[in-house]
Amino acid sequence: MISDLLARSLPLLRRRAGTLDLSALHEVGPRALGVDSLAVSLLTDPGRRELLWSSDALGRRFEDLEFVLGDGPGDDASSHGRPVLVPDLAGTRSARWPMLAAEATALPVRAVFCFPLCIGAIHLGTLTAVRRTSGPLTGAQTDDAFVLAAALTSLCLEVPDGDGHLPWEEEPPPLLRAVVHQATGMLSVQLAVPLPEALVRLRAHAYAAGRTLGDMAQDIVDRRARLGQNGREE
Repeated sequence: MISDLLARSLPLLRRRAGTLDLSALHEVGPRALGVDSLAVSLLTDPGRRELLWSSDALGRRFEDLEFVLGDGPGDDASSHGRPVLVPDLAGTRSARWPMLAAEATALPVRAVFCFPLCIGAIHLGTLTAVRRTSGPLTGAQTDDAFVLAAALTSLCLEVPDGDGHLPWEEEPPPLLRAVVHQATGMLSVQLAVPLPEALVRLRAHAYAAGRTLGDMAQDIVDRRARLGQNGREE
């Protein structure tokens, strides 16, 4: 059983051509789930999630923090294919997500609910809901979240043209962290290190500078910043 609000919204996720329109969730999704922000991320490589869409800046900031730290409920949900519900982020044992526990206090996020986009062993990504106040989702809100995650999973797996492409309107939308991959490639060449190490160095520098990963990456791509072998800006 799902709410009337979500039931009216689900058909809007599918365009006539069978493509996916996440903008239909911009206001309705958070209202239906009783949260302040929603975000949808997709797995692009094992263990790496890319933010595809968020309803506002709060969702983007939390996803970016998880990406920088490589630590958090979204990663657990996507890796294990099980929901991770955190009604009181401040009360979570620091040993579970030590880096996140230390850094999330800078964000006005008090509760996080992550639902995997998966069918069996196929893991596609995560639906993440964040709220500025602590407390659990109601039973009805949890049901809505499960139904929404299932609908998003189904739409992402559809291949209407039979050629194996995901159901986007035209070309797949540019992932919001494309600049991170570009900066990682540049650092890999500059520092003569493998790509995974270059990404770790980029994450570490963004974290140490108290900046978002996207902003730090953009500075490197625009050549406003350059990291030396010691990880400091030159």
